[in-house]
Amino acid sequence: MKLIGVIPARYASTRFPGKPLHLIAGIPLIQRVVERCRQAKSLSEIIVATDDSRIAEVAQNFCRVEMTRADHPSGTDRIAEVAERIPADGYINIQGDEPLIDPTVIDAVAEALKDSEMSTACVAIRDIQEYESPNVVKVITGTNGRALYFSRRTLPYLRDFATQPPELQLAAFPFRKHLGIYGFRRETLLRLVRFPVSSLEAAEKLEQLRALENGIEIAVAQVYHDSIGVDLPSDLARVEAVLRSHSQI
Repeated sequence: MKLIGVIPARYASTRFPGKPLHLIAGIPLIQRVVERCRQAKSLSEIIVATDDSRIAEVAQNFCRVEMTRADHPSGTDRIAEVAERIPADGYINIQGDEPLIDPTVIDAVAEALKDSEMSTACVAIRDIQEYESPNVVKVITGTNGRALYFSRRTLPYLRDFATQPPELQLAAFPFRKHLGIYGFRRETLLRLVRFPVSSLEAAEKLEQLRALENGIEIAVAQVYHDSIGVDLPSDLARVEAVLRSHSQI
């Protein structure tokens, strides 16, 4: 199965303009992500997909770059443009702001895609702040490992523990945090981006709900490595601290 890892990268971020090019211990953020992807065993190629010439100029020094249109509403749409002109069995959408993504997570998503149209990953929630935060997406799955629903709400609702403090609720059920990495079969990806924005997607602002509403099953790999996303300039120092602790800088 030929799988291509695609990293969508935008320059125009409201909270952190030019984020992919900011240095982490002297190396651009986007290069850090590419280096982690290269450690995965499942990817036959890695591509940075961008609409910005500044990102392309830097990234072409260490990775294949595909220029894409500037009007894509999401990273999924950007990857679909790449998929239209570069055939493969499937594509792994890797977030361009996660320089600490574990390669085994990429491989787990790739493995889950072998028996499904679409795949993603989740990790156990152990932190109370993540349990309560709407910025941390929760996922619940069926016994077959397929996603039943994704939500910014804490799901499921524990009726018997409803009056108990969050610490007890978290201990009473294996709540799972959704990780923003996706695997797509080529035909599924090209079909998905043709669907209009769904009602649940619009309500939760979660594009994976478009797939569920249109009958596309999503296999969810349970993994054990979380990551630190770079959303703000202050996150760069957190990433550098982790790298330093692992003697990687």
